[in-house]
Amino acid sequence: MTHQNAEHSSRFGTGSEAGADVPDANDNRRQVLYWRLLARLFDHEEQPALESASLAVVEDIGLPSALLDPGASVDSVVQRHPELAPEFDGLMTPAPEEDGDRDRAAEVRRAALASKMLLNVFASGSGTVTAEQLARWQSDAEWFERALGCRPGELRGGRGSAGRAGAGGGVSPTGTGVGGPAPDLSRLIPAIGPELGSIEAGLVKRMHLREVLADPALAARLTPSMSLIEQLLRDKDNLSGVALANAKALIRRYVDEVTDVLRTQVEKSTVGELDRSVPPKRVFRNLDIDRTIWKNLTNWSPEEERLYVDRLYYRHTSRKTTPQRLIVVVDQSGSMVDSMVNCTILASIFAGLPKVDVHLIAYDTQALDLTPWAHDPFETLLRTKLGGGTDGTVAMALAQPKIAEPRNTVVVWISDFYEWRHQELFDSMAAVHRSGAKFIPVGSVTSSGRGSVNPWFRERFKDLGAPVISGHIKKLVHELKTFLT
Repeated sequence: MTHQNAEHSSRFGTGSEAGADVPDANDNRRQVLYWRLLARLFDHEEQPALESASLAVVEDIGLPSALLDPGASVDSVVQRHPELAPEFDGLMTPAPEEDGDRDRAAEVRRAALASKMLLNVFASGSGTVTAEQLARWQSDAEWFERALGCRPGELRGGRGSAGRAGAGGGVSPTGTGVGGPAPDLSRLIPAIGPELGSIEAGLVKRMHLREVLADPALAARLTPSMSLIEQLLRDKDNLSGVALANAKALIRRYVDEVTDVLRTQVEKSTVGELDRSVPPKRVFRNLDIDRTIWKNLTNWSPEEERLYVDRLYYRHTSRKTTPQRLIVVVDQSGSMVDSMVNCTILASIFAGLPKVDVHLIAYDTQALDLTPWAHDPFETLLRTKLGGGTDGTVAMALAQPKIAEPRNTVVVWISDFYEWRHQELFDSMAAVHRSGAKFIPVGSVTSSGRGSVNPWFRERFKDLGAPVISGHIKKLVHELKTFLT
């Protein structure tokens, strides 16, 4: 350790003090690390005294100095020091403290790891962003999501992927080896998710995306996310050749990832009663071995110790379903991009269910009937045109004629409901509701569930008996499966 670091070690108590001095020394160490964090987040100027003191703290507690290097990603730190991966997982969701004294040394360790993660995610800098810098930030954001007990990508658009290869273990929802008080941000997840999405969107806008897409090697470094997909959908008409092909490949990757997550949620929910009027399929996987043995016990031969089977019995697997029509109307204006992407994917999944007739309409100041492509969210998204104003009456003109049998129809309307012909639109929605159709107004369909809804509409939907449901996509899945099964 240098002479300067030795001085800071003495000043902040980073030596091996004994007895009652240790708690105060560790409190000082932790304070140094957090002061450095605040200085770098809000001052943007390197503070030499805090930097050297923090280096002394980190080295004294046995952590690598790379934790203080702003240019080092969490991935690179973990690759060089794989033993730290379990400590990063669940870092921001500490386990409840056990009775007894606080482990102040563990708190210092947590402070060093937390500072690294928070700086890498929230100190995003300024100026032009390269594909490599965006990929590094996305990697750090995934580690941050894991630290909060979430799946990588979950807070920034609902990808909910299983995790990064080589990331060193799964998510720990209750924290791991380094216990003690730490920044427990898990309770702030509803606010953190949109903030992460906003930072990522800013990075994407600062990147020369068209130049990156024109280079297959650079495009391959991009990780598809909601912010990136939004930018690609807005710019797709200005792309051609290799750039357009790479953009489509990224959109396809994102759609496939989200589809896998949503299909699992839908398949877990959509199970009707067994339909015993339909004969069971006589295939081996449906063979009811227990029932077959029980029904043939009278054919048991004690002398031969053999059971003779006269009849095989099979399990019923067909489910009772009523033919239903699902009409999904989505506001595709600029504020509803997340909803547009999620709902086109959700509509395609329900379109694949038996006896569910799915219709999909997107609108801004004009309405577009996307029903012919409802089974393929990728093709649907390529046909959308994001942005513009909002006029739900043009969408209602397309939706109303599709309600042939109101009792067997559900209309899902996703919007923030900031309309300029609000009374006319609400009257037509109330008419749909009174006709017997199931009308479900949804504020937004995002991974975080956060969305602004016009208070005028919210109050009238509540009075109508069809309150706006939470924008979290899981709630919409629950509402739909209740009606469709």
